[in-house]
Amino acid sequence: MSRFVVFYEPADDVLTVGAPHMPAHSAHVDAAAERGDLLAVGVFEDPQRHGSMCVLVSREAAERFVREDPFVVNGVVRSHRILEWHDILA
Repeated sequence: MSRFVVFYEPADDVLTVGAPHMPAHSAHVDAAAERGDLLAVGVFEDPQRHGSMCVLVSREAAERFVREDPFVVNGVVRSHRILEWHDILA
């Protein structure tokens, strides 16, 4: 089964820069989960160095998630990439 993983590379000082946009980002995450598009989301052990990722059900859902994410729109995310992932346990 294919899933789509979005990797975010953070902007400098991501925790400070991201704080004002966290409520809108959280609402965006919640909406994607409620639609059934978002399966998992989180940060790595050091978000400034390693960023974050999320797993979505389709490429379209992943592209929409990125396009509408307040973190992307407001420059909290420096760059992103979307990779197709084959979940062999699903």
